[in-house]
Amino acid sequence: MRFAHKGWIEDLYITPKFFFTYYGFDWVTPLSSTGMYITFLVMGISALLIALGLFYRVSAILFFLSFTYVELIDKTNYLNHYYFISLVAFLLIFVPANKNYSLDAKLGLTKAASSVPAWTINIFKFQLGVVYFFAGVAKVNYHWLFEAQPLINWLKHQSDLPVLGQFVGENWIAFVFSWAGCLFDLSVPFLLSIRKTRLFAYLAVIFFHVVTGAMFPIGIFPWAMIVLTTVFFSTRFHNLLLSKLQVSSVGQNTIQIRSITKYALIIYILLQLLIPMRYLLYPGKLFWTEQAFRFGWRVMLIEKVGYCTFYVSPESGSYKKIIEPTYYLTEQQLKQMSTQPDMILQFAHHLRDQYKDKTIIEGDLEIEMGTPQVFVDSKVSLFNKGSRTFIDPSVDLAAQPYNLAPRNWILPYEE
Repeated sequence: MRFAHKGWIEDLYITPKFFFTYYGFDWVTPLSSTGMYITFLVMGISALLIALGLFYRVSAILFFLSFTYVELIDKTNYLNHYYFISLVAFLLIFVPANKNYSLDAKLGLTKAASSVPAWTINIFKFQLGVVYFFAGVAKVNYHWLFEAQPLINWLKHQSDLPVLGQFVGENWIAFVFSWAGCLFDLSVPFLLSIRKTRLFAYLAVIFFHVVTGAMFPIGIFPWAMIVLTTVFFSTRFHNLLLSKLQVSSVGQNTIQIRSITKYALIIYILLQLLIPMRYLLYPGKLFWTEQAFRFGWRVMLIEKVGYCTFYVSPESGSYKKIIEPTYYLTEQQLKQMSTQPDMILQFAHHLRDQYKDKTIIEGDLEIEMGTPQVFVDSKVSLFNKGSRTFIDPSVDLAAQPYNLAPRNWILPYEE
């Protein structure tokens, strides 16, 4: 409903002429205008049915598929909390969330139960813990802790905030927020897991997310985390809450985990632990190269802007044609692409395919392109420290493979 109301379905999935797909998902393409609106309608209805616990299993599958499909169309729109929702939606497919207080149970569509396997609760605790902990690990870097970047730049624009507005312009506040945010993320999943510190930790969760939600445009993420974190509370807490709502209570678990489920959980847990750490396989400064940057829970850690000028040249190299990216890309796509090497490479390959075997007429000249070369003049500023050349302008990007290998045509960052 939000996407439709704000016109984002049209702007993000119908208007663009080109889409930046994820590696391995080039086959994911947008549907027609009607098809995209139907996809969002299916997403909304399935979400409502999950909330009601009606036709739960089918609804969970439909929601996961529709939501994740939309997110895979264009990496321009990547956000950590969209990735998080896809993961939670995937887990919802397999857990018995409709066994007690649901219309499925009330209507006899599923056998009601007051006990569930412990893993069906603990897997969500683990997933939330991963988000918090790796967000904290990502903050253990020089820019965040010793330069208070990017907060020191962002907070200067928050002077209209109630109470905090008169202080946030001070540099020391940015350092306090940076260190407090790092310590909070690193410790909160463990404090939530300990009964004696759980209430204190949850109050910290509320404060942290209310403040960040008020200060920054990060959508539903703060509110989702506040609500979902209650999964750390005990059975007794939830029974007390449900009794206030006059709902039948949930029981303690006594159910054994099946072997196939055990191995599936081990694989899932290992993936969630390894994916955020894959950046260690790549050389260079992570915030500069952004290789393996996504899916690592690096939330609001970077301030980076840039611009690109592309050139298409025939095989002979005797001529260069300047390409205007705005003809192919929306403003949002251009903004994101200008600082992300994999997107720059994808666009260069798109230009190669567009001009391959074409003839360009310039005045009296007819230029046969053959298999064209594509070069880019790219300048990027990291943390507002001045523009630097980002991509080696002498490298023919059209000839560079699009894969997961380190990209040696990204110029090193120099202080």
